[in-house]
Amino acid sequence: MAFMDKWEIALEDKIEELKKCQTSKGLNSCLGCKEINSCTTRDSYLTAVYESMNKGEGGGFEF
Repeated sequence: MAFMDKWEIALEDKIEELKKCQTSKGLNSCLGCKEINSCTTRDSYLTAVYESMNKGEGGGFEF
């Protein structure tokens, strides 16, 4: 088993929360949810994704 840092652990927790929310609403994605634009669960998941990618170093999204 590979070592997971605190950002990866937080991301795994948020993934689980997001999946539970989707399941409770009968969805496999947030895209079909009417609350997508105001969802705190999805927002905290996106923050955890970002933080796991930059390991807390800050910066912005650049595509």
